[in-house]
Amino acid sequence: MLKELLYPLVDMFSAFNIFQYITFRAAYAAVTALFVSFIFGPKIINALRKFKLGQMIRADGPRSHLHKSGTPTMGGLIMILAVLVSTILWQDIRNPYVWIGLGSMLGFGLVGFIDDYLKITRKSSEGLHAGFKLVGQIAVSLAIVLVIYFNGNEHTTLLYLPFLKAPVVDLGVLYIPFGVFVLVAWANAVNLTDGLDGLAVGLVMMAGIAFVIISYIMGRADFAEYLQIPYLPESSELPVFCFGLVGACIGFLWFNSHPAEVFMGDTGSLALGGALGVLSLMIKKEILLVIIGGVFVLETLSVIIQVASYKLTGKRVFKMAPLHHHFELKGWAETKVVIRFWIMGGMFAILALSTLKIQ
Repeated sequence: MLKELLYPLVDMFSAFNIFQYITFRAAYAAVTALFVSFIFGPKIINALRKFKLGQMIRADGPRSHLHKSGTPTMGGLIMILAVLVSTILWQDIRNPYVWIGLGSMLGFGLVGFIDDYLKITRKSSEGLHAGFKLVGQIAVSLAIVLVIYFNGNEHTTLLYLPFLKAPVVDLGVLYIPFGVFVLVAWANAVNLTDGLDGLAVGLVMMAGIAFVIISYIMGRADFAEYLQIPYLPESSELPVFCFGLVGACIGFLWFNSHPAEVFMGDTGSLALGGALGVLSLMIKKEILLVIIGGVFVLETLSVIIQVASYKLTGKRVFKMAPLHHHFELKGWAETKVVIRFWIMGGMFAILALSTLKIQ
């Protein structure tokens, strides 16, 4: 928005020329998101406390978490607000991809908000019925994927694999169910990982940085040609959204680091997962996201393996799933689990970025 307001005045004041540069606007989107979090975070947390919107801790979870019961939840509202304000201020409002990214966050955030609200009002760790929750996620995903499908380009339905230059298949109309699966899967992957103070938000922050770099490269014809990857002019504004997401995550981590003053709740985890999923769809990195978000994949697989093993053999592979609880019960301190998983997340992000050249 600031670009549309101030850049036309460049003839009067040459300094406004800086608003045409995506690197400048993306960087200040991160700074803006950070300050929005710092300014409104305490106000939102106090409001959550005032209305007694506290987290209900599962009785079958680690006993060391029982003391966290009552900690304000729905803190994802802080991140959603920060991303909205920063992105709208610094984006080129004519770019459809940024609006799609914001729509994904809002849609999944709404489903998560309803789930959180029902948990609190029912004073139970069980919120929205699993079936209704899944239907809500599918409905949001379908709306987003249809918008991308009918407003896409020649690359939209193509599926690319890491380390390969050419697409492996054109999904055609099958792109629609595939895209829905990607969005629902990633929303739930982040949701499963959100179990320790700062864990999920730190991992999303690292994935967001990777997406900043990838979307910037794919939005520039010269860089895309040099690396022999698809040139997607629509992605040129996505660094603003990605950096806004990173800034919001950093701001939220200020309050969510151990011991957490607020939890993001499903409001935040589903919104963040939806953001990662839709970014992968828009820049054609659906498969690469499996590497970028490697820790989320491991967390999700641990749950699948645990459930399958127990149903088939009556035995558990892990002490508890998701995976972060397994290491907690092995005696690792919560902060040690979080930091070591962050290190793994950083390594996965670097590995993913290396695939841009190794083709």
